Amino acid sequence: MQRPSTAKINNIFRQFLRPAGGGIRPKIQSPPCDVFINHRGIDTRRNVAGLLYHHLRSLRLRPFLDSQNMKPGDRLEDKIGEAIRECKIGVAVFSPMYCESYFCLHELSLMMENRKKIVPIFCDVKPADLRVREYGSCPDKDVEKFRLALEEAKNTVGLTFDTLRGDWPEFLSRATDAVVKNLIELEKEESHIRNRKHKYHDHPSHLKSFSRDHHIKL
Repeated sequence: MQRPSTAKINNIFRQFLRPAGGGIRPKIQSPPCDVFINHRGIDTRRNVAGLLYHHLRSLRLRPFLDSQNMKPGDRLEDKIGEAIRECKIGVAVFSPMYCESYFCLHELSLMMENRKKIVPIFCDVKPADLRVREYGSCPDKDVEKFRLALEEAKNTVGLTFDTLRGDWPEFLSRATDAVVKNLIELEKEESHIRNRKHKYHDHPSHLKSFSRDHHIKL
């Protein structure tokens, strides 16, 4: 598949800034991020997650990485919860110690609950090796949520990368392409939905009422 051009990437960026009524959205109203990067900090913050964050930033996208977007005094649950709810897509960077972290799995399950499209990256680990363990005082219902979210991610087509033998520039290019292509697809879907709503609202009110009463699609 042909790689998206820089012009197309910038156009997608402008689409995210533009409200439905036209014009440029004031900066204060812009969402916290376009892409939420879910990762185990001790494993990937200084390599995969960090490099991907800066690469996406160079394309004028708004990725969220906890070490970059949070400051002392921020409430962890509030800041991350808001970023996940407002993001367009999520990137889950799975590493050998990923499932040792309650917070990683909590973020993953929250992305699933919010129906976010997720791009999995399996970094130095095979999907089959990722398993949820018991977390002491963690309620059983949370553990089950984590298992379901992890299984869904493992069954999603993603990228694999070996940090010791892999080609870093090629990997970053592939990962960025995957993110951008998913953003483009999402924008197309949202545009289609907006157009359908606009078409529906253009019909006279009595026709809309009639269609509802008789279950007719306009």
